[in-house]
Parts: sequence; C-alpha cells; structure tokens
Amino acid sequence: MSNIKKINHVAIVVKDIEKSLEFWETALGLKLHHVEDVPSQASKVAFIPVGESEIELVQPTTEDSGLAGYLEKRGEGLHHLCVEVDDIEAKMQELKDAGVRLINDAPQVLPGRKMAFIHPKSASGVLVELYEITAE
Repeated sequence: MSNIKKINHVAIVVKDIEKSLEFWETALGLKLHHVEDVPSQASKVAFIPVGESEIELVQPTTEDSGLAGYLEKRGEGLHHLCVEVDDIEAKMQELKDAGVRLINDAPQVLPGRKMAFIHPKSASGVLVELYEITAE
C-alpha cells in the first residue's frame, strides 16, 4: 500500500507568470525559487515555496496544448492539486482497483520525479496529480 505524504503543490494556470508574480511576491511577500521550462508539458512553471509545499504558477508555452485549451475555456485559476506519494505505481494500481479513473496509464518520468493525473470526474471535479520524488 502506498502512502500519501503531503500536499506537494497547488498549481495555478496563468496567462503571464511575470504579471502573476507581482501579486504573490509583492502582495503576499512570498519568494520565487525558480522558473523552469517543461517542454514535455508545453509549459513554463514558477515555483514558490510555502512551508513544506509550493505554489506553482503554470503558463502554457504553446497555443495548442491541453493547458492552453484549459486556460482558454476556464480562464486563470486553480489548475490542479498535487499530492506526494511514496510509491506512485502502487498508488495508481490501488486507485485502478478501486475504480478510480486515471488520465495516465503509467507515470510520466521526469528528472527527479514521476507524475500521473487522476481524472477530475473521480475527484469531485478537481484535477489531482500524484507525484513521487525520485533520485536524480
């Protein structure tokens, strides 16, 4: 059985990371850790630590990506909630066995992490990301 360790991050889809950072840094006093291009997700992500978790500002980098479509349809705002697990493959199997609808059949492997998404129809309309930290 896989355990959920914590909320890893809350992702907010934005049109313009720089403009959005004005609120998070100036109004709330949070500090940007770094911005990363994520070509596999057609996005650019700003990482803002908050305690043991993060706020991620996610900006599409192409007009034809799923993220761009989401932004066009729903506008800026909460995109997904990410929970960190200790064994993503085991958690995905547990969820499949319980009848939970997943978006990914297998986790996507990126440097230092594995990730997969639970379909919003199985989570009261919320897109949920499963996230496992791995060795680099």
